[in-house]
Amino acid sequence: MTFFRSVYRLFTTMSKPQVVFVLGGPGAGKGTQCSNIVSKFGFVHLSAGDLLRAERSKPDSMFGELIDNHIKNGTIVPVEITCKLIQNAMDASAANRFLIDGFPRNKDNMIGWNTTIGDQVDLLFVLFLECPEDVCIERCMKRGAAGSGRADDNLESLKKRIVTFVNDSMPIIEYFKEKNLVKRVEAGKNAEDVWSDIIELFKNI
Repeated sequence: MTFFRSVYRLFTTMSKPQVVFVLGGPGAGKGTQCSNIVSKFGFVHLSAGDLLRAERSKPDSMFGELIDNHIKNGTIVPVEITCKLIQNAMDASAANRFLIDGFPRNKDNMIGWNTTIGDQVDLLFVLFLECPEDVCIERCMKRGAAGSGRADDNLESLKKRIVTFVNDSMPIIEYFKEKNLVKRVEAGKNAEDVWSDIIELFKNI
């Protein structure tokens, strides 16, 4: 079935899948804004974190325990696993436009993407949701208190995740900036104002 979906996408679009990376710290609003983009502009949302959490929950997954340890410690899952899950999700869809959020998170992720998938897609740009650290923490703590069910929505994991983002992910954003591929949005504002800014970035693609 995956093969036929891929063939269908090829013959209906005759072009490479279009990808927008969505990056930002924990609590920057990536999930919320990706849902808005999906609704208005017809992209398919692939969350690296959600794909990893889904894989972790499978009782027969050979990667479940490894993924669980990385998530709890706020560290980054090996790129081979993440790229494989993303590629499987793209191949399983007949769509041709994808939001990939929370990826690439470090240099290793970027190298892995470039060597496994990069030449098979058209990277449109990187949407960077820039949000102050205190706002990110407050949002995630509220999400956890509301019953998000996420093992990393606690203060200890959040601090580790923010350090990881600053040390590992910000250099990736700088790399894409040098290629004029970053579109920055101030994400510390309320969700409606952030969405208005994002609409301006997507309405002409």
